[in-house]
Amino acid sequence: MSSEADPHAGGGGPTVDDERSAGTTGGGEPAGSAPDPTAAEAGPASDQEAAATDAAAAASGSGADEALEVDVELTPEERCRLVEDQLRRALADLDNVRKRFQREVVRERTAERARVAAMWLPIVDDLERALQHAGADPSTVLDGVRAVYDHAVAVLEQLGYPRYEDVGQLFDPARHEATTAIGSDLPRGTVLAVMRPGYGQDAEILRPAAVVVSRGSS
Repeated sequence: MSSEADPHAGGGGPTVDDERSAGTTGGGEPAGSAPDPTAAEAGPASDQEAAATDAAAAASGSGADEALEVDVELTPEERCRLVEDQLRRALADLDNVRKRFQREVVRERTAERARVAAMWLPIVDDLERALQHAGADPSTVLDGVRAVYDHAVAVLEQLGYPRYEDVGQLFDPARHEATTAIGSDLPRGTVLAVMRPGYGQDAEILRPAAVVVSRGSS
């Protein structure tokens, strides 16, 4: 009988294949090798990136929600109330403007009346002086009345209404008021006489002149 042991017998030592299989793990890495630091750092970095991505997505979604809330913030009823409030404010402003304009008109009218009345005060003074001297010398009354008349006509002219008669001119319905018409050798419609003078100029006629016109020769 041979004394050599069977390498494949169950009681024999480890074989070369056993040593190779013992030197590696199921993942293909040596059993006794140190852990890879790169692999160890990859996990937390990936977690941080994923968290940042989630946060950005959440922020983006929140902004979209806020924009949507702004768009749909007001209901139709609230929009109507807002428009009604704006309309009431506009009407109130318009009413304030109207009242202010009315106050300005009243103030301007009052100032104009005062200015015109002040221009006539010297005429009243002249009349009073004429009356005071009427008993002493009758001729002074005539002179006083003539002075008052001249002053009154001058005031009317200063106000933009000069005196006019237009004798010899053709009848103008804008400036004249015919009281009567008589036969004359002058052309038809010629102003023959003035019964009452007119005051004004151009389109601003305070009072038309009352005139007698010619109806031509018959």
